[in-house]
Amino acid sequence: MRIYFAGSIRGSNADRKTYRIIVDQLKEHGTVLTEHVAKADESDEVEIDDKEIFKQDLEWLKSTDVLVAEVTAPSHGVGYEIGKAEEYGIPVLCLYNEATGRQLSAMINGNDYITVKRYRTVQEAVKIIKEYFTGVST
Repeated sequence: MRIYFAGSIRGSNADRKTYRIIVDQLKEHGTVLTEHVAKADESDEVEIDDKEIFKQDLEWLKSTDVLVAEVTAPSHGVGYEIGKAEEYGIPVLCLYNEATGRQLSAMINGNDYITVKRYRTVQEAVKIIKEYFTGVST
């Protein structure tokens, strides 16, 4: 199974540790095409042009079986990726940490196409991923 992980990179000081744990769990269910999102704050990140990022990410998205997005930190890019996944007919799982007190976007929360799961701890997020992928054919 090919998995596209989406999370805020530029729009927030998102919790990279949580992203890493989520990506590690996703790797137990398939190949994570965007594993770099969990490492985006590391100094050895390769700089590429925004146009190349856009082209590369859409190619990965088109080839994926499922999109998993951590949507606690608002992100234009993640919202765009979710919309494209829906357009392409790709299942979408959104993980939202309700313990932060942030309000989830109505465009995500109100969309019946998207599976939204709330968590309060990273352990709960891991459990949600395990349960979700139990129901997804590989």
